[in-house]
Amino acid sequence: MAFSSRDSLQRLLDAARSPEWSLGLDRNGAVMATRDSGSIGLPWIVKAHSRGRGMQVSFYEPGDDSDLEGEVIGELVGNPREMGRQLRVILEDLELVERPAGG
Repeated sequence: MAFSSRDSLQRLLDAARSPEWSLGLDRNGAVMATRDSGSIGLPWIVKAHSRGRGMQVSFYEPGDDSDLEGEVIGELVGNPREMGRQLRVILEDLELVERPAGG
């Protein structure tokens, strides 16, 4: 599914909302979710990039360069709302180890 439509992206973002994650778009138009890791300026990042008819979901540890390819953790398929719900499940199911402040 092509996400040239801002309306489609907004529906995806609205359906993906999760209380522990901040959602938006990165500078390249990929869906990006961030969550505090406990280290200032080094959040966990999950990005969803268009891939074929769906989206590929990648995970970045705190300090990883999110402009490079991350660890693929899932695929999203369906209409924008379904893809948003799938992304929310991925985000909520991620097991993250909180880092102590300062590293």
